[in-house]
Amino acid sequence: MNKQPTLGLKKNFYQFTLLIVVNAFVGAMIGLERSILPSIAEQEFHLAAKTSILSFIIVFGLSKALMNYFAGQLSDKYGRKIVLVGGWLVAVPVPFLLMWAPSWSWVLFANVLLGISQGLTWSTTVIMKIDLAGAKQRGLAMGLNEFAGYFAVAGSALATGYIASHYGLRPAPFYLGVVYVVLGLILSIRFVRDTHAHAQLEAKLHNSNPEITISQKEVFFKTSFTDKNLSSVTQAGFANNLNDGMAWGLFPIFFAAAGIELENIAWLAAIYPATWGVFQLWTGHLSDKIGRKWLIATGMWVQAFGITVTVLSQAFVGFAIGAVLLGLGTAMVYPTLLAAIGDVAHPNWRASSVGVYRLWRDLGYAVGAIIAGITADILGLDSAILLVAIITAFSGVIVAIRMKETLTKDCIEVALVKQKLKTQKIVFVDVRSNEEYKNGHIEGAINLPLNELPQNVATLPKDSLIVTVCGKGCGRSELAANLLLLKGLNNVRWLCGGYFGWSDLNPCA
Repeated sequence: MNKQPTLGLKKNFYQFTLLIVVNAFVGAMIGLERSILPSIAEQEFHLAAKTSILSFIIVFGLSKALMNYFAGQLSDKYGRKIVLVGGWLVAVPVPFLLMWAPSWSWVLFANVLLGISQGLTWSTTVIMKIDLAGAKQRGLAMGLNEFAGYFAVAGSALATGYIASHYGLRPAPFYLGVVYVVLGLILSIRFVRDTHAHAQLEAKLHNSNPEITISQKEVFFKTSFTDKNLSSVTQAGFANNLNDGMAWGLFPIFFAAAGIELENIAWLAAIYPATWGVFQLWTGHLSDKIGRKWLIATGMWVQAFGITVTVLSQAFVGFAIGAVLLGLGTAMVYPTLLAAIGDVAHPNWRASSVGVYRLWRDLGYAVGAIIAGITADILGLDSAILLVAIITAFSGVIVAIRMKETLTKDCIEVALVKQKLKTQKIVFVDVRSNEEYKNGHIEGAINLPLNELPQNVATLPKDSLIVTVCGKGCGRSELAANLLLLKGLNNVRWLCGGYFGWSDLNPCA
């Protein structure tokens, strides 16, 4: 039986939890390479130039970035689930190629496939969670999503490093990848449900923005350049993954040059994404409370500081402190950037905007690997790492200067309603019980208890602003507004703070 879609984490708990598990397997696929592939490049394929070693990140970043872009468009056009399943199918050969690659070119091909798979699967799980969460819990949703993905990156990196230190670099560590692919594919095919209908529902609720449909070209330019908020978010995502590409490729080499053994390099490779993953449980939710802008700007600066601490250190403890700071700064930024995109982009083209953002963000992997590799070959590892720290800090400055706060309430404030009353007709629909209504109500409000509202929709005018009201504005009025929008009334809002807020009695916190 098909149920009517509803928004919110509690109302979609089963599907949301399932998508968290699926995204953990998506993240674990990246973790396969995180601690050991640079060592494979040096020891098995005898690559010396840092640019050559980092080539696997370059091809991964390029293919993932392009698939991010198309994943958004495909999700808007065909639905989310089919794109997710397709991404897992592309991943099937990857662990086998990494196990048995006879030359470095085979490893590069495996990373092209891995990038395509990651672009399709991770983008889709992000889009689906945004669809399910609705506006009020978007930051928390992205925090949970990125926690699952990057904590799995950390666990997988630690596991492969441990296996490699005891059983060799290949093929044993990559057996885990076979398990990840099989489980991720089964869950996606058998249990995941599409969430496109949830985005369509939110589009009906999104009546504060008159832009409903725009071309893919317009979405690209708004997200990349012309919209100050969207483009500020996009450049921050680009800089974030630029430094992650550097950390992925150069940090294991930097640690090895400092005399750190492979098993401890695996721990360092895990500390950064583990910190990143765990703190996103807090920072994503925090952005729903305090806003997006300054969490993003400060996070970029904390990342830059962590990179600087790493390059100035000479032993495991200093490297670990740098990894924690880099992970903390990234946790402040990563879910918040996605939540900000969700704040600004209309639900009808939001998946495409997320795709453009993730296109630029993951191009950062490739650009970071290129910049870091060339600089390291010419000036040395220290200079390459410090250059990336400077770029990261400057990105935070751009956010601080150019971006405005994107977090807004989706109810209508009492002060704004009272101002609108001076110039236009507003119909107040009080959805509390008859007894509550008799104890006090907004003058002129119609009393239609929530359970009686569906059969009385036809009595309400279609040409006036309808404001639904309950006691505190925290539940029934929001449900009523959503119901009226689904029934075809397009100019409906619910009152922030409800009747008590209107009367200055007990505004909803």
